[in-house]
Amino acid sequence: MPRPIQFALFQPQVGLNFSILKERALAAEEYGFHSIWLPDHMWVRGAPQLDYLESWTVLSGLAAATKKLRLGGLVFCNSYRNPAFFAKMLATLDNISNGRVEVGMGAGWMDEEYKAYGYEFPSGGVRASQLREGVEIIKKMFTEEKPSYEGKYYKITEAYNNPKPVQKPHPPITIGAVAEQKMLKLVAQHADGWNCPAAASHRLEKKWGVIVDYCKGFGRDPEEITISEQVIGVLGKDTADFERKYPMAKQTLGRLADLDKTSLRGDPAGFIEGVKEKNRKGVTLFTIVFSDMAEDDFLGTSKLFAREVMPALRQMAL
Repeated sequence: MPRPIQFALFQPQVGLNFSILKERALAAEEYGFHSIWLPDHMWVRGAPQLDYLESWTVLSGLAAATKKLRLGGLVFCNSYRNPAFFAKMLATLDNISNGRVEVGMGAGWMDEEYKAYGYEFPSGGVRASQLREGVEIIKKMFTEEKPSYEGKYYKITEAYNNPKPVQKPHPPITIGAVAEQKMLKLVAQHADGWNCPAAASHRLEKKWGVIVDYCKGFGRDPEEITISEQVIGVLGKDTADFERKYPMAKQTLGRLADLDKTSLRGDPAGFIEGVKEKNRKGVTLFTIVFSDMAEDDFLGTSKLFAREVMPALRQMAL
C-alpha cells in the first residue's frame, strides 16, 4: 500500500522554555504536521550551560496540551533508562495521549554527557548490543502478559506492564542508525521505521540497501519498514529571503551536516523539489529542523511551510 508523504517537526529544546515548546507543538498540530520529535540530551554539544529541558518530561506535558499530534524522541538513548521501566513509561504515555506515542530508539553517542551524569560509556559495539536487548525487552513488555528475559546486559522476570499501550500490537518503534554491522541489522530485525540521521542522508540509498540485504536474512519484507529522514530545512518566502537565511544556517547548523549535500532548501518551489527528490529515494516521513528554530520568525516559517509546501505534496505517495 502506498505511503503518503508526511512531515514532522524535529525540535531541539536548547534555550527554549516549556511555553515556547508548547506553542510550537500546538502550531504543528494546527498546521497538519504528523508529529513532533525531541532529542534526548541533557544539553546541546558545545554549550552545556544553556537551558535544555529533559525530553521525556516535555513530551508528557505536550501530550496533555495536544490532541492529534504524535509524540516521539529522535532518538531516546537506551543507556539512560532501564528498558523495562522505559517500556512502562511508554505504555503510560500512550494511554495518556490516547495512542500517539512514537518510540524512537538509539544506542547513544555523546560521551561527555554520559560521563558528566555518571553513566558508563562502553564501546559502540557494546552499546549496540545493549540497544538490541533493550528493544527486545520493550517489545515483550508491550505484548506479553508477564514477560521474562535474560540477556547479557539486562534481565527481567515476570515483569507485568499494565495497562498495555493503546496502539496495537504496540507503538511503532523507529531506530535511528547508520552503523552497518549491528545497528542496521537491528533495524531489519526489529524496527517499524528507520530514521536516517541528517549527516548521513546523502548516503541513504546505500544504507537502505544494507537494511534490505539484512531483511532477506530474517525473511522479512523491507516494505514493512518506514523510512524517515532527519533533515535541516532552510525555507525562504522567495529567493532573496532564502539567500539571506542560507549563510546563517550553514554557520549555525553546518556542524550537524553538510547542508549543501543534505538539506531541504530554497523558496517554496525549491523546497518542494527537494522533498520530491528525497521521496524518490524512499523517504516518506521528513523530520525537519527549521534553520530559524530559535528565531522570532519560527512560527512564520512553519506557517509558510504549511501554506506553500505541504499542499503541493499531500497527494504524493511512494
